Amino acid sequence: MFKIGDAVEAFVVRVSDVEGFATLDKTRTDANKNWSKIVAAKENGDTLEGKVIEVVKGNVGVIVLVDTTRVFVHASQTGLAKNADLSEMLGKTVSLRLTEVSDNKRAKGSISVLLREARKQAEAEFWANIEEGKQYTGKVRSITSFGAFVDLGGVDGMVHTSELSWKRIKSPAEVVSVGDELTVTVKSFDAEKKRVSLGYKTEETNPWNIFKSNYAVGDIVTVKIVNMMPFGAFAEIVDGVDGLIHISQISMTKIAKPADVLEIGQTVDAKITEIDDEKKKVSLSIRVLLEEAKALAEEMPEEEVAEEVVEATDAE
Repeated sequence: MFKIGDAVEAFVVRVSDVEGFATLDKTRTDANKNWSKIVAAKENGDTLEGKVIEVVKGNVGVIVLVDTTRVFVHASQTGLAKNADLSEMLGKTVSLRLTEVSDNKRAKGSISVLLREARKQAEAEFWANIEEGKQYTGKVRSITSFGAFVDLGGVDGMVHTSELSWKRIKSPAEVVSVGDELTVTVKSFDAEKKRVSLGYKTEETNPWNIFKSNYAVGDIVTVKIVNMMPFGAFAEIVDGVDGLIHISQISMTKIAKPADVLEIGQTVDAKITEIDDEKKKVSLSIRVLLEEAKALAEEMPEEEVAEEVVEATDAE
């Protein structure tokens, strides 16, 4: 800390005529100087920086060391949620503003007051620049039964359940979780009421568009049976797009119900026979493939059929 020739300001603790030197205390002088700075910072409303060095017993608050001065910050002023574990602040450098200084050189401060001011400033900037169609990236702050609230930087916007997914969902929690980072688009806003409606799903993620870009009428697809009704079975083609295999298109022979031939979770090959863009419906047929296979077999010469039978028998 020192080199010969440095000027040092210190407090005289003791003078010894016997030993021939004086004992000095520099820390005491530094503390007095620092306390003067603390008092001035309180009067001027300055923002100070310090390191969290201690959690007060009982999770009451934390001690922040500003230079050499210990500043107490109550738990309610730390900026953390109620009943949060304050130990997560240990060792962190924080900004604070002094709220109280006493004659016995004790100081109290607040971190949350600065966080509130920063959020208020961010909110003002947000409303000054918001417009419909503008994109923001923010974190999910909370989830309700009807949607998710996203922090846009000073303002929370709401993504309704219907805007979270192209598929029908029962709860927003099926798609997002608190803390997730989302890129959202402003659908509408009311600056007076401080409300922002957001959209999350995009045309690029629209399952119908994905389906249309990859499949057409006449294509043979491998699908998974996901539901059965008396009139037919629904099969998933891509995530979010199901096709209907009418009961008349399941088998070459008449069946009483789809479950006579199919079961949930089964994967089968089917041909796309119709795509209704307006109603976003797809018709599938297993029967067409069976009939085509039968017709092909019937067209083959008997010799080739016999050879195939022999080859199949040998293979077995």
